[in-house]
Amino acid sequence: MLAAWAMTQTQPDPVLTGFRASIDNIDAALIHILAERFRITKAVGAYKAEHALPPSDPSREEAQIARLRKLAGDAQLDPEFSEKFLRFIIEEVIRHHEQAAGGI
Repeated sequence: MLAAWAMTQTQPDPVLTGFRASIDNIDAALIHILAERFRITKAVGAYKAEHALPPSDPSREEAQIARLRKLAGDAQLDPEFSEKFLRFIIEEVIRHHEQAAGGI
C-alpha cells in the first residue's frame, strides 16, 4: 500500500493528467467565449448610449434567464448555478452599459 502511494507521488497519473488537460482546454475556451460576448455587449452599450436607450432591459434579462435555465436542465447542468452565472454576467454588462451612457 505504501509503495503504491509513493509511486503516485513521483509519477503523474496519466488519467488525471488527461482530465486536467481537458479542463484546461475548456477553461481557455470559456475565457475566449466570454471575451467575445463582452466585445459584443460593449457594442450594444455604445449603441444604447447613442440612442438614449436604458442600460438594462429587465424583460429581456428575465427571458434570457428562463431560456438558459431550460437549456441548463436539458444539458444536465444545475439550473440554479446557470442562473447565478448568467445574473453575474448581466450585472457586469449593465455596469458597462451604464459607463457607456456616462452614468458612472
